[in-house]
Amino acid sequence: MNSKRIIVALIIAALVASFFVFDINQYLTLESLKNNQQALAETIEANWLVAFVVYLLIYASATALSVPGAAILTLGAGALFGFGWGLLLASFASSIGATLAFLASRFLLRDWVKSTFSKKLESIDQGIERDGAFYLLSLRLVPLFPFFIINLVMGVTSIKTWTYYWVSQLGMLIGTAVYVNAGTQLVEINQLSDIVSGDLILSFVLLGIFPILAKFMLSALQQRRVYKGWKKPKQFDRNLVVIGAGAAGLVTAYIAAAVKAKVTLVEKHKMGGDCLNTGCVPSKSLLHASKLAHIHHISQNAGVNYAPPKVDFAAVMNKVHSVIKAIEPHDSVERYESLGVHVAIGTATIVSPWQVDIQTADGVQSLTTRNIVIATGARAFIPNIPGLKDIDYLSADNLWEIREQPKRLIVLGGGPIGCELSQAFARLGTQVTQIEKSEQILSKEDPDAALYLQIQLEKDGVDLRLNTNAMAVETSTDGNVLVVEHDGKRERIAFDKILVAVGRQANLSGFGLEKLGIETDRTVITNELLQTKYPNILAAGDVAGPYQFTHTASHQAWYAAVNALFRPFKTFKVDYSVIPWATFAEPEIATVGLNENSAKQQGVEVEVTRYDIGGLDRALADDHARGFVKVLTKPGKDTILGATIVGANAGELLAEFVLAMKHGLGLNKLLGTIHIYPTMAEANKNVAGNWKKDHAPQKLLAFVEQFHTWRRH
Repeated sequence: MNSKRIIVALIIAALVASFFVFDINQYLTLESLKNNQQALAETIEANWLVAFVVYLLIYASATALSVPGAAILTLGAGALFGFGWGLLLASFASSIGATLAFLASRFLLRDWVKSTFSKKLESIDQGIERDGAFYLLSLRLVPLFPFFIINLVMGVTSIKTWTYYWVSQLGMLIGTAVYVNAGTQLVEINQLSDIVSGDLILSFVLLGIFPILAKFMLSALQQRRVYKGWKKPKQFDRNLVVIGAGAAGLVTAYIAAAVKAKVTLVEKHKMGGDCLNTGCVPSKSLLHASKLAHIHHISQNAGVNYAPPKVDFAAVMNKVHSVIKAIEPHDSVERYESLGVHVAIGTATIVSPWQVDIQTADGVQSLTTRNIVIATGARAFIPNIPGLKDIDYLSADNLWEIREQPKRLIVLGGGPIGCELSQAFARLGTQVTQIEKSEQILSKEDPDAALYLQIQLEKDGVDLRLNTNAMAVETSTDGNVLVVEHDGKRERIAFDKILVAVGRQANLSGFGLEKLGIETDRTVITNELLQTKYPNILAAGDVAGPYQFTHTASHQAWYAAVNALFRPFKTFKVDYSVIPWATFAEPEIATVGLNENSAKQQGVEVEVTRYDIGGLDRALADDHARGFVKVLTKPGKDTILGATIVGANAGELLAEFVLAMKHGLGLNKLLGTIHIYPTMAEANKNVAGNWKKDHAPQKLLAFVEQFHTWRRH
């Protein structure tokens, strides 16, 4: 807390203390008001304007300081100034005082609360921005909620000051009027309970609920407006139709069937989507083959010598496809039909908010459905590089069809896919040139993490070109050439194949979004419930973003299924608080939550603790002694805000931090957990130990040292 805050806090504390020390509360009782009513009335009559202003200042000050007596001051306003002027005085004084208390809370507490509870406050602020006026009005209308607590709590949110003032003025008006009116009949009041009866409180409660009910009524009216022009069926063939059988679609359909809903899953190409057929599974199989080919380079460190491998690339690709075949039954039509899902192979078109037409080999099947989930996934993004589309370029979508190993391969892109495939092909013997337009690979990772992989790629023979732009592809009888530009200079790089790995774009066309006016912007635009403009049409997975990972697609699928099937009775806001990801090159790089880059971008203060895996016993034994574990915590606390691991099996090691963050376990809990020796997982415990060592209670240890010295004598 800075000096200005300290001064303000001391002034407020002194004023509040004075109120109780000088027993000012004795003047703010019903008995005192009744005994002094005549004298006060005469004083007011002698100088009405001055009395009005002074009374307003006293009332506003009492409210601003949150001291007892507001009810008596409101009665007094009616008793001394009459109903009209009394209501005007009490209404403005209470609102001004409440706003001053609100501003004091914001000035003194907002920054501390924001730094301590950043994630939770961010979520609350989003709700306040959307519905803050409704909630504040409800709280102001219900006298069961102490107004001074409302002032303090709302001060730490992001609600605008003017909104807070006018909503408070409006919300407190009715309650103020009741007390002011009672004050005009002060002689008949013996205790405050005579004013507010149980029936009156119940009326206030019902009145307070009204803004929330109004919100729901407004939402219902908006939905009617959205669906205007569409005819809703009287009954439905399905509870849910899911378009796309990738990770998001499969899990959505599975959950729907598990809760006994009638669901149809539509897939126009292959069950399993990108992950099984062109993404995670084949790329990891190829990486496995490349690691085996790389063994001869590192085995001699252990005294074992291999001859350089002979790579049968066609056999490698056949193995890739055999792995796909082995996993296919998990995602097959037969399995999902056995689970109770009706699977349709064909092209789906949404023709109304409640109807999907499916073009199959047998014709068109029209289904009415209460809900629709769009899970159409994504495809490789192909940049508009002159000449690129004139050649037979590769992407993650068609790479797996080649059987002849390219001698010279250019990989466009330095993201996870580009890095994994660059390393795999280089280790299998291809001459790889990797082009990345920014200054580092893996732009979402911290530079120190990305550097580890960069060094390894270069050791593997990848010609890595950073800060380099692909300008054009040229073809001639001598072959293909990529023209690149670096530091204003152009260079021509010959290649046999070019692999485009610069990102993925959502599949947004071809199934009716345009006709329904569903908004898109790189992805389908959804709210926090994954709903589109039509609440019964939701989206999940790569087509919805913001993450394009198989595990987040499955994560979203649960929310999409439940929100579709159980709306409006129960819905859940999708939770992105703990999202892990990994790049499966060697060394692996795995991250969850914040890293140093994202913390800086978001303005979050963090403390960084590192452990060098080079000193880990198991890593030394397995010749994996490189990399690190880096954990970000709240300054001075063991609360984990993020973790990055670079090294062997980083993806598996990260799971412990994902679990800890999800369930609020700090580094002290990790340190107190037994880890098997010798394992790589000890790195997680060791980084917790480093944090503990940095936060050792030095004064206590000095005392303990003196204690042990005393015991030796």
